[in-house]
Amino acid sequence: MLYTGRNGRVAHECIIDIRPFKETCGVTEEDVAKRLIDYGFHAPTMSFPVPGTLMIEPTESEPLSELDRFCDAMLSIREEIRAVEQGRSDPQDNALKWAPHTAADLAGDWPHDYDRASAAYPVAGLHVSKFWSSVSRVDNVFGDRNLICSCPPPEAWVTEATEED
Repeated sequence: MLYTGRNGRVAHECIIDIRPFKETCGVTEEDVAKRLIDYGFHAPTMSFPVPGTLMIEPTESEPLSELDRFCDAMLSIREEIRAVEQGRSDPQDNALKWAPHTAADLAGDWPHDYDRASAAYPVAGLHVSKFWSSVSRVDNVFGDRNLICSCPPPEAWVTEATEED
């Protein structure tokens, strides 16, 4: 946690500092955020308000079981990072660097040194309830600079006003 109060507490949101992992093994906030998708979570805000961090903001309506599930995911991801740090996982070909994993990725030819099961089901509960991302890892900067909208133009949504209107 980047910021805590006097007693080590955080408010309704917290900022997790991922920057040390970039130094120790090349894992970035983007890698962790996208890996969380494989665990069934929406990727958190990256690099705001501090570059290299994740802002986690659970709502007050989340049950304790969901918060526990998130903590389990973060602990599991920390172990994946540790495996890279200790040389047990390849620094470039690991589940963090290639996340999220789609069903199509797993069903096709598997070009990775890590196994499909750990990519798709990093924790046991996912065998029962799994969210599958529809898109694999994309280059965020390229996507931001080359945005292509596939929806109809705004004019297609405008209807002619009638005299009754």
